Amino acid sequence: MILYGSRKLKSMTLVSLIVSTTVGLFGAGHSWADPSLILGPLNCTHCHAGAFPSWKSSRHFSTFADLPKRQDAYDIARKMGVKRIKSDGVCLECHYTTKIEDTGRVKAVAGVSCESCHGPAREWLEPHFDGFGTAKTTLAKTAAALARKERAESLGMIGRGALYKMAKKCLACHIVPREDLVNVGGHVAGSKFELVSWSQGEVRHNFWYSTDGSNPDAGIEDKRKMFVVGRVVELELALAALSKATVKNTYAVKMAKRASKARKITSALAKLLPHMTELRDILAVANSAELKLNNRDELINAAGKISVLGLKLASTYTGSSMAVIDEYVPGPEKYKGKVWKK
Repeated sequence: MILYGSRKLKSMTLVSLIVSTTVGLFGAGHSWADPSLILGPLNCTHCHAGAFPSWKSSRHFSTFADLPKRQDAYDIARKMGVKRIKSDGVCLECHYTTKIEDTGRVKAVAGVSCESCHGPAREWLEPHFDGFGTAKTTLAKTAAALARKERAESLGMIGRGALYKMAKKCLACHIVPREDLVNVGGHVAGSKFELVSWSQGEVRHNFWYSTDGSNPDAGIEDKRKMFVVGRVVELELALAALSKATVKNTYAVKMAKRASKARKITSALAKLLPHMTELRDILAVANSAELKLNNRDELINAAGKISVLGLKLASTYTGSSMAVIDEYVPGPEKYKGKVWKK
């Protein structure tokens, strides 16, 4: 059994809204992080001091300085007609955090950072921060805190509870959604990304709910859910990425294989977790779309329906009902990079 893989329009239905979001993520200039709404990572350090050194020890941080020095990056940039890696959108979208300076120029200010994952913070930082500070251990339990959380999320913050949205942020870049970047530039078609192993290693920053600053892992119940949700998101975005394939070349082949493998994994999960009926429905939707060239509408439609079902799945179930998949959930030996601890 395969389980491992190397502003609103009232007239829109929920499915069409999700489909449009999927197209937005994977269209030309797919980055959804509006530079005019980016504040930069230093605005998060006052309350999240523990996370800052953890981030600085990761490749997400170091890419800011290191990427332009790499020969492979230079070669890709040259083939794509990019003169400056830190200035061209084809590289900025996934490798950097960009904001608008006082001069009006868009500038890369960091590598992949807080707002890359949690959303541009200009509109939600103040309600997120308001009243935070001292009573950390009881904060999450107060009505006022929950109201602040809901307010911040309504303004675009993606918190740790919004697992499907968070995973989508990761895979929107770890599955490379540009045919020309792969076929012409020679960029890899994506990472061998799996949500648990890639989130519990060097990018882990679980300090806020840890009173001893130990940066613990997510815990088995959370990791079970992460494993399942991550696989569903991969299936959705692999189909969406394949929808962009127009020629039989590296990009099309890689994306078709990724989507095919994601369907097999989803099938295995649906058999192991029959009570999660959304998995069965997701598989049926995925199987209804042919993995072929120039099949944009069918693949995008399937991806959009999977997104709706995946969001429902993520909000309905907890890891307590998924113990049967424990043997497939990656352990510490599979975590990507070294975990930072004080």
